[in-house]
Amino acid sequence: MKFKKILEVLDPLRSCKKYRIPTWQCPQFLFLLMGLIIIGVIIATYFIAILKIGDPRMVSLFVLTVGGALIVIDYIITNSFERIAEASRMKTEFISVVSHQLRSPLTNLRYSLELLISGKLGNKKKEKEYYKILEENTQRMGDLINNLLTVSRIETGRLSFKKEEISLVDLTKKIILKFKTLAEGANVKIEFSAPKNLPKVLADSLWLEQVVENLLDNAIRYIKNGGKVKIKLRPKNKKIYFEIQDNGVGIPKEEQKFIFQKFFRSRNVLKYQTEGSGLGLYIAKQVLKLFGGEIWFKSEEGKGSAFSFSLPIKENKTKVQK
Repeated sequence: MKFKKILEVLDPLRSCKKYRIPTWQCPQFLFLLMGLIIIGVIIATYFIAILKIGDPRMVSLFVLTVGGALIVIDYIITNSFERIAEASRMKTEFISVVSHQLRSPLTNLRYSLELLISGKLGNKKKEKEYYKILEENTQRMGDLINNLLTVSRIETGRLSFKKEEISLVDLTKKIILKFKTLAEGANVKIEFSAPKNLPKVLADSLWLEQVVENLLDNAIRYIKNGGKVKIKLRPKNKKIYFEIQDNGVGIPKEEQKFIFQKFFRSRNVLKYQTEGSGLGLYIAKQVLKLFGGEIWFKSEEGKGSAFSFSLPIKENKTKVQK
């Protein structure tokens, strides 16, 4: 198993699949190619130095200097290509995600407005239904814009937040109640368990609420034909651990390494046409890092996923009376 992972890391074509670019533009392939060139140059330099210099110590020093300089240049060039390839991939995915996420609500908005303006409905109940469609699709576009702005603030270090004492139990219960209608509509049962007198955590309530909402929303939406979501809280080593487990579609093994990247959505989710921008988990990870927390997951395609995060416990400091 470990040998297989080593082979995956050393595979020069792995980055080609990730960045979706030709082989000759892949950072890892270029690194390997330049490495072979460096070896050839070092060997040639050695023989030339033997002929021209003669002194073995000077030859070794000269060859090591040339080899070291070439390796540094190789690293700089390859790293630059990797950043360019990553930027190109992000741009392509950004355009794809945004255009897809905006096209559907805009089509719904246009169709609903045309019907309302035409006056052909002639029924207050029908009109109310189409006003509801307008509201829902406007909300979808608003959520996408808010997520894009949040990503921008995270990457520029301008995300404002405040740390306060929060009961993760109360916050989770409130969010479960908020998602009750969505869960019932999807035939999903939500189970919640937490020990009594669980300590509070230090975080921003609004941002932490967004993290939990995103995890619960994903768990419900990625369950097909009914199922169950289990949420557990537990304290351990001065931290509170939050776990949410579902029996949904799961994440393909080969795609799990991309799960916290911006705009990433696994192929098995896309075939169900599930809503999402691929930004929620990226935002969740960055927000939790700001509060000293971590997030991780386990998943198996076709069986479900379990996402977990940890946050530091609020320590009670008591003053000693003299």
